Amino acid sequence: MGSGGGQWIVEKRSSFRSEPLEVNVSETGCLSIVVLGASGDLAKKKTFPALFNLYRQGFLQSNEVHIFGYARTKISDDDLRNRIRSYLEKGSAKSEEVSEFLQLIKYVSGSYDTEEGFRMLDKEISLHEEFRNSTEGSSRRLFYLALPPSVYPVVCRMIKLCCMNKSHLGGWTRIVVEKPFGKDLDSAEKLSNQIGELFEEPQLYRIDHYLGKELVQNLLVLRFANRFFLPLWNRDNIDNVQIVFREDFGTEGRGGYFDEYGIIRDIIQNHLLQVLCLVAMEKPVSLKPEHIRDEKVKVLQSVMPIKDEEVVLGQYNGYRDDPTVPDHSNTPTFATVVLRIHNERWEGVPFILKAGKALNSRKAEIRIQFKDVPGDIFRCKNQGRNEFVIRLQPSEAMYMKLTVKQPGLEMSTVQSELDLSYKQRYHGVTIPDAYERLLLDTIHGDQQHFVRRDELKAAWDIFTPLLHRIDKGELKPISYQQGSRGPAEADELLLRAGYVRTHGYRWIPPAL
Repeated sequence: MGSGGGQWIVEKRSSFRSEPLEVNVSETGCLSIVVLGASGDLAKKKTFPALFNLYRQGFLQSNEVHIFGYARTKISDDDLRNRIRSYLEKGSAKSEEVSEFLQLIKYVSGSYDTEEGFRMLDKEISLHEEFRNSTEGSSRRLFYLALPPSVYPVVCRMIKLCCMNKSHLGGWTRIVVEKPFGKDLDSAEKLSNQIGELFEEPQLYRIDHYLGKELVQNLLVLRFANRFFLPLWNRDNIDNVQIVFREDFGTEGRGGYFDEYGIIRDIIQNHLLQVLCLVAMEKPVSLKPEHIRDEKVKVLQSVMPIKDEEVVLGQYNGYRDDPTVPDHSNTPTFATVVLRIHNERWEGVPFILKAGKALNSRKAEIRIQFKDVPGDIFRCKNQGRNEFVIRLQPSEAMYMKLTVKQPGLEMSTVQSELDLSYKQRYHGVTIPDAYERLLLDTIHGDQQHFVRRDELKAAWDIFTPLLHRIDKGELKPISYQQGSRGPAEADELLLRAGYVRTHGYRWIPPAL
């Protein structure tokens, strides 16, 4: 606490800022966090555990925060607490910590499309604010919509009508919405218009949890804080970029939901495209959220239309055995798409986005492959190219594949790596969950890691024509076996795009 003015500096923060975040204690009212859809899986598995971990680490103080669950299910406060308790009692969590946190939660039951329930919710929030002696206009209200996008407009309308607080003394009302943000450009714009009529852009936080991952958040630091990357990060040195998401399981009972969207809408158009933006963007003029998001939008607006010959779709055998999936479903569970960025830095460099379910491994990574060394005097070209690999999950790591001399008397070469594996280097350090970071950013008012409206529109601009052709059945997925690499045609596309596979080398995460 400073000696004058009643201010403090919050040093724990989840994102980079050009200057410390100043909070005036005398003007900051209590914090009410409302989880709408509180009885659903997302709330139980992600939202409440993230809030609990923020509470454990001291980012949420019991004397200023209260959490409200809202849903249609008619249950009591204790019923909700008992439903989520098992999701909190994991790892090093102590039972007394869990019990203390659960006492901060109150449940309100009501409909999503009528005023009665939201009037009751507002009454309960107001009682909490009065109990905390919060000055009118200084309280903070955060609404997390763990709900299907179809109800976003009506829920936002009810919040605007019934649950807004006065904000003239530094208070605020903020709305967090989950993907998917529409199914194509038209539906996304319609949804944006409906919500945009009610709330200003600074109040809206479109969450993409990939932007909260540790290694994704490291991308800006890697690119712009290390001199030796600056001259290499361009079309003169990089041959191709892969951004990969692989799961070793299928839809696991979610077939009916997944079939409405498919792998491109579910993973590629949002998660992988956001990663592409961070890999390809120019240096922003500062770390202010709007400057960073401006550069991301420029990348998306530079992407060329997708060519049919640079797309491979797949559907694993057995996908349509799920009774919730239509017998003649054309929905892809696998896709490889080549994007090309038409600008000075990336002209001619293919960005290969690849995602699939029921494959032979589980991982998410960025693989940047460099061009061959000109004048190869060691004749080691067939051993593989230099690659910089950023492993997002699991086993978070960064490693650079290099050709080195094999130890011994002979002058022979072998592929090896420079390795930064997080579990080994940062032993004992717990990597925060993405939802923890993003919720904390929302409380701090930092929109750097959230999707802006024009960014969302530019992303849908890229994929909507392809998605409409798939929906019409003009492009068909190729069958592939569960537990395989996916369709062989996808590997052929990689070769045509210029990717060179390394044979005889495999990265193994180092043991602790």
